[in-house]
Amino acid sequence: MDSNITTGSTIYEPRDDMVFDSHEDAYSFYKEYAKSVGFGTAKLSSRRSRASREFIDAKFSCIRYGNKQQSDDAINPRPSPKIGCKASLHVKRRPNGKWYIYSFVKEHNHELLPAQVHFFRSHRNADPLKNDARIRRRKNMTAVSKLFGAYQNVDCLDGYMRNQHDKGRSLVLEAGDAQILLELFMHMQEENPKFFYAVDFNEEHKLRNLFWVDAKGMEDYNNFGDVVCFDTTYFTNKYKIPLVLFIGVNHHIQPVLLGCALIADETIYTFFWLMQTWFTAMGERAPRVILTDQNNAIKTAIGAVFPQTRHCFCLWHILEKIPRQLEYLSPWLDSFMVKFNKCIFKSWTEEQFEKRWWKLLEKFNLREVEWVQSLYDDRKYWVPTFMRDVSFAGLSTIMRSESVNSSLDKYVRWETSMREFIEQYRLILEDMYEEEARADFDSWHETPELKSPSPFEKQMSFVYTHEIFKKFQFEVLGAAACHLKKEETEDETTTIYTVKDFEDNQNYMVEWNESKSEICCLCRSFEYKGYLCRHAIVVLQMSGVFRIPPKYVLQRWTNAALSRHSISERLDEVQTKVRRYNDLCRRAIILGEEGSLSEESYNIALCAIKEALKQCANLNNSVENCVGPTTLVSIEEENHSASTSKDVADAHSISANNSSRRVEAGKEKENDESNTFRKGKVPQSGSVNGGVPDSFHLVVCDTHILLTI
Repeated sequence: MDSNITTGSTIYEPRDDMVFDSHEDAYSFYKEYAKSVGFGTAKLSSRRSRASREFIDAKFSCIRYGNKQQSDDAINPRPSPKIGCKASLHVKRRPNGKWYIYSFVKEHNHELLPAQVHFFRSHRNADPLKNDARIRRRKNMTAVSKLFGAYQNVDCLDGYMRNQHDKGRSLVLEAGDAQILLELFMHMQEENPKFFYAVDFNEEHKLRNLFWVDAKGMEDYNNFGDVVCFDTTYFTNKYKIPLVLFIGVNHHIQPVLLGCALIADETIYTFFWLMQTWFTAMGERAPRVILTDQNNAIKTAIGAVFPQTRHCFCLWHILEKIPRQLEYLSPWLDSFMVKFNKCIFKSWTEEQFEKRWWKLLEKFNLREVEWVQSLYDDRKYWVPTFMRDVSFAGLSTIMRSESVNSSLDKYVRWETSMREFIEQYRLILEDMYEEEARADFDSWHETPELKSPSPFEKQMSFVYTHEIFKKFQFEVLGAAACHLKKEETEDETTTIYTVKDFEDNQNYMVEWNESKSEICCLCRSFEYKGYLCRHAIVVLQMSGVFRIPPKYVLQRWTNAALSRHSISERLDEVQTKVRRYNDLCRRAIILGEEGSLSEESYNIALCAIKEALKQCANLNNSVENCVGPTTLVSIEEENHSASTSKDVADAHSISANNSSRRVEAGKEKENDESNTFRKGKVPQSGSVNGGVPDSFHLVVCDTHILLTI
């Protein structure tokens, strides 16, 4: 490509006088231009000479060029972002072998997204160094350490914390660990005043336990705090750092970090303090379900702090312990596991479980084994048969590698030191935010692929997020391998079916209550995963029901997961509402870009936002008063009125100098700064009051201290 096309890092707009050595060079230039402007590219067409068979013509376009060819009734339509955009670059080859621009269409019929351009497929792998979130921010990490140069003389603090010979358990830290922890927390507080941390001291006033959570974690708990996993794997497996985590899962089946802690021991006191502190940080709202390892101290603490929460054990924790706890059975372990799995996963009733359990213990002579006895005593905490009323949102799996918790294993290894973990902590958050932003972006720009004419598949393609839809789609397709047989009718409305699943060669019992639109399959898929299984789907289909009943569509798995309004009664409206919501988000991104360019444009954008919020709040409040709180309203109401009263007030307090808090609607979703503008409650305790970003407050409660901003 000629040198006059680019100068340094400047990417010029295509011009008539530009010349290229090949059509690939022309496409490379168009891609760079597209990346600088904010759109994805595609190779539209090319043509060879009939005589020489060399390329003589090529056309490249915006990824949204043209129109979708498939009809809505197509059996297997491919995902398509096409919306009739005309933007393109047409190049032709001259006799001397050089390529010139034959035509160039600059205008697009959609918004451009320069801030999110790395999400487009054509740009994702173009420059790995620039696309990697960790490398993009490494320079910022280097600058972080310079902010805390004044905190070098903390050797006495290290010794104070690390002395193991003092009375009472204390947190064991290596030299310098206290300093980097302090620096991390102070930096996080400077970035976002909602950052929360708490420390616990023993009787000798030595550090015993430490907890922290960022503002994004508290916000995620607002949306996805129904099921929480308390993961102690790194602590119980004697990793170098005594780390425990509170983890949830978002609507894209991605992990969300709801809190981190360093603990000194596994006593009831430690877990009670930790649960109570986390409860405070989360605005004193208890989760509906909490999953943990089988541990009596944890069980006691959760029972005291969360009496109304359903406490369950992670299945993979139980299964992982079997080889270690029953080591003497190793020659017969395979035979034992076959019968154990049948007892646990194939017992459809409590009576069937009891019969198989005692037969298993008798066969392998396990009646006197204390751990096995504890499993039976705690059977209601982990056996699927006893959990027909519990939904786990996919957090309870049979293997660690399948759980969302395992996503952190690539950052935390047995030999990872405290310093290494703290250095990676911000990168962990950034990677999580990047993945969430990517999933959101894809849901805006691609429609899921349909693989069958099933009305269930088409219905949920408009409702579920892409990741959940793919899993549900697998069940829809699997229904073709199922055959059902009507067994009996318990009463006038409830019918029992036996469904033969030829894929795993198993029979499953399904109960269908037509009058209540209630269906229950004993495979427990809905309880464990949050969406209906193939066995339930085939029963609905053969019963003449061709839409998933609303009660079996969990809002947390939908594109309206962040809405404050229930979608349970009016799923048909979700598609259009999500489209309106996505359109507003894209427009807000453009507004954020334009509004940040100058003081004047910022003030104009801010005034427009305040006025729009006010008008939406008035409209939505009037609609709610008329139709009642259970009626599903539009996406505009769902997403703006959820924070109108607080956000409108916040908007008035934003100054032009605080541009980091302007509304960006997802432009940099991974940055905590954007969270300060969004709805969220700052956890407080006792007399602690928020809104003082330059100092912290101490609340002394016996032997521990809560520190909040």
